[in-house]
Amino acid sequence: MAGSKEIKRRIKSVKSTKKITKAMELVAASKMKRAVASTIASRLYAEYSWEVLVSIGKNVEEITHPLFTERGTRNILLILITSNRGLCGAYNSQVIKKTLALLRKKNGNANIDIITVGKKGDVAMRRIGQKIIASFTDLPANISLGDVLPISKLAIQEFTAGNYDTVLVAYTDFVSAMSQVPNIKQVVPVSKTDLKDLISDLSVPTLEVRVPPDAGKETSINYLIEGDKNNLLGSLAEKLVRMQIYQMLLESNASEQSSRMVAMKNASEAAGEMIEDLTLVFNKARQANITQEISEISAGMASVS
Repeated sequence: MAGSKEIKRRIKSVKSTKKITKAMELVAASKMKRAVASTIASRLYAEYSWEVLVSIGKNVEEITHPLFTERGTRNILLILITSNRGLCGAYNSQVIKKTLALLRKKNGNANIDIITVGKKGDVAMRRIGQKIIASFTDLPANISLGDVLPISKLAIQEFTAGNYDTVLVAYTDFVSAMSQVPNIKQVVPVSKTDLKDLISDLSVPTLEVRVPPDAGKETSINYLIEGDKNNLLGSLAEKLVRMQIYQMLLESNASEQSSRMVAMKNASEAAGEMIEDLTLVFNKARQANITQEISEISAGMASVS
């Protein structure tokens, strides 16, 4: 059994760790509240605006803008969204695992390059030797739509230049404080082909895809567009693609903070249990020392008498 001094030192160390994890839990809870509020506030607009854009792509004939042009899935650009810091449970590992599944199960002729957002994804992709064309690791905590501009601009430029046929985003959907779902979604081109068809072409049957409840219903809408159709729809598509990436960053940020809050809460509870166990061991050791001292005193008195 360890000595009393060593046990006291361990109890003190665990108490210090518990103070840190408790403080991190409170900070993450505060950040999560703001992140969730921002995510929910823009979620409906992002979803409905994207549905409108897809509807335009389906119902408006003779759109020649590159963002609406399907070129197959030979060259794919994947935007991977992770965090800069750890201590957030399985948040990073889940979306990285989803990305690795896509990289493993792609067709032999498919080429996938990466844009990383966050240090954890960047480190993971470099470790396996995956080609990274850009890294964004200095985004602010409270991200704005303007902060997304460099990412969306790079993705759109690479696509319109013909370097890539498809742009996907790997991110984490926020469901609740206890549930976050890694996801992969196509943002460019604005395609008539559902993402599920794309994934089946890549032989990745396990990927989860967000599909609106009415996605299977075909509707025909007559759009009246004045002016240059391609320029108007191209400008609209660029703005809504940027909005989609922005929403995915918000979803990922809310997922990160909630995952970190839960992880730190679990760590604080584990530290509390460890302190109780160590305190019990300390009391047993102290009791054993007292019993031994009493026995030695009794033996000494008996030898004197």
